[in-house]
Amino acid sequence: MNFLRKLLHPRDEILQTMDRIYRNRLTTTSGGNISIHDAAGDIWITPARVDKGSLTRADMVCLRHDGSVDGSHPASSELPFHQAIYAARPDIRAIVHAHPVALVAFSICRQVPDTRLFHQAHWVCGKTGFAPYACPGSQQLGARIAATFQQGCDSVILENHGVVVGGDTLARAFERFEAFEFAGKTIIKANQLGPIRSLDDAQLALAANRSVDFESFTPPVATSEERELRRQLGDFVRRGCRQRLLISTEGSFSVRLPSQVSRASGLSAEAFLITPSQQDRERLRIGDFVLVDGPRREAGKLASRAAAAHQAIYHRHPDIQAIVFAHPVNATAFSVTDSTLDVRTIPESYVFLRDVGRVPYGTHYRDDGSIADYVSAATPAAILENDGVIVTGRSVLDAFDRLEVLESTAEAVINARSIGTISAMSDTVIDELKKNFNLP
Repeated sequence: MNFLRKLLHPRDEILQTMDRIYRNRLTTTSGGNISIHDAAGDIWITPARVDKGSLTRADMVCLRHDGSVDGSHPASSELPFHQAIYAARPDIRAIVHAHPVALVAFSICRQVPDTRLFHQAHWVCGKTGFAPYACPGSQQLGARIAATFQQGCDSVILENHGVVVGGDTLARAFERFEAFEFAGKTIIKANQLGPIRSLDDAQLALAANRSVDFESFTPPVATSEERELRRQLGDFVRRGCRQRLLISTEGSFSVRLPSQVSRASGLSAEAFLITPSQQDRERLRIGDFVLVDGPRREAGKLASRAAAAHQAIYHRHPDIQAIVFAHPVNATAFSVTDSTLDVRTIPESYVFLRDVGRVPYGTHYRDDGSIADYVSAATPAAILENDGVIVTGRSVLDAFDRLEVLESTAEAVINARSIGTISAMSDTVIDELKKNFNLP
């Protein structure tokens, strides 16, 4: 998939990325611009004054290295700061500028989000910075932004304006943009819950240095049942990204192969399929998922670094058939504070989730299998400190459904706190639910 993306024409790559940004409401019809500085020295950029929701590849503008311009529209009015960044940082080959609401909020408060909330956001976003205000489209704005990038920054808040991120590819720039906005949204939500906990250097290193040591093997030809499970994983991972339950650089989803399928294929009873590492979650296809069986993983693929944690849970709990580690923003806000997510709010929340526990930071990075202590049929979901949530289920659909309910409940609780005192369901009501729904 990464190889195929390298073959995309700059027009198409910009179009696909802007469509994704606009579809996810990360910018407005008139706001934002994207560019690519290609190997020939040409700059491809979005046009000025064209609806972001109806862009076509023919709308893109190319400024040739010889000074000529190709395009039926004028280039974005923000072209000067794109050119200034490329001049200041030759390693940057793509730029995303937009007005996502969380980062705009930080820009008008003259603050920069702390990406040390999560190891992934910290590493993906790179060094963050702040550029003082100047008039949009001006040379002065370009000079101020370029000066911030020249200090080694990759993700920059623009005072009273928005955000600019750069990367060695457009895919990398988008990942930074998405992770930066995710960190900003999480901080805004978490501020409504209590003091926010950031990670120290040792905790960041713990996540960065974890590894998955699997042997490579060539699995048998996939059965129709395995292919169906691959399709389900792909469908629900994409849905999760589009519903902002997952982000493109983080999160893992797995499903256990049914025992009869494993036996027929000569695999163990604990064989499972899982998302790969270092691939954009929204763009995964059925062939990208990795088959893991005991100490082995499918040849030619890199399994998620969370694979060992998934494996430990499947080993301990034969009744669990699917697992998702995810970062929905409202539930994740609870993970960066000490506030407890009480799901005794409406019957659906408790029936689907029971009581949601809390997993100490780094538990799922260890190779001792202790992550399996925190989930079961009776406790299918938990908050991972500074790392989102874990949800289990009887199927891919069941796990995804619970993930949706968990995030909806977290959002409702955060909203309720701004209205008044939360009234949780009584023990009598909970006992009634347990009895009527045969809850363990």
